[in-house]
This record gives sequence, C-alpha cells and structure tokens, in this order.
Amino acid sequence: MMIPAQDDLDFRARFEAGQVAPTDFDHRAHLRLAYVYLCEGSVDAATARMRTTIKSFLRRNGVPHGKYHETLTRSWVMAVRYFMDKSIAASSFDSFIVSDARLLDTRIMLTHYRKDTLFSDAARAAFVAPDLQAIPPAP
Repeated sequence: MMIPAQDDLDFRARFEAGQVAPTDFDHRAHLRLAYVYLCEGSVDAATARMRTTIKSFLRRNGVPHGKYHETLTRSWVMAVRYFMDKSIAASSFDSFIVSDARLLDTRIMLTHYRKDTLFSDAARAAFVAPDLQAIPPAP
C-alpha cells in the first residue's frame, strides 16, 4: 500500500494554495502531485484533481490556458498508478520513486505515443489513447 508522507501532503496543500513557484513545478513535482492524488483516489479522480489544480496553477501564474495538456496529464497519472501497483509499499513519494526511477524519464511517453500524436492540438485538448503501446491499466 502506498501512502503519502506528511511532507507530500504539505506539498499538495502548498501547490493547491498557490504557494509553489512555476520554476519549482517540474516533472518530478508533477509526479509527486499525481502520487498524492492516487494515494487518495482512483485514476479518474486523480486525473480530475490534477486537471483542476494545474489549470488553476496556470491561471494564477498568467500562463495561457492552451499550455495545459490533457493527454499528458492523464497518461502520467496512469503511468504513476501502474508503477505504484507494481512497487513494494512506500510511505512517501521519495521512497516510491527511489524504488523505480523510470518515471523520472520525461521521454517515457514517447514509447507509448508517436510524437505527432502526443503533441497534437487534439491531444492537448482531450485525452488521446496511446498509438504505439498501451499504458497498462490499474488492476
């Protein structure tokens, strides 16, 4: 079973409150937020929370709405869930990610999607299923 550490929960609270700078919301921070949301709910619930939270983050920081990418958001949530399901129990995001750091490779989605598909306007606006290799579903 995966659980978020208090530090992970504090990160989520700071992010949701707008207290995380754009320069601090890198790929690892995206994964960490997804991890916390997945500890608290399903892939669908975590994706919905990520969508709402990231869009608020973009708006708050004056980033154009079009910067949000639905397919990347959902795909990364699905990938984090997959790795959570196959990992040993972890008591924090740090202990989870140390057990298998492949998620830190931002290019991993290009093993599931052709570049043209992943970076298309359609994939940015709505979820597009992988066209190379499916992301294994959560059990």
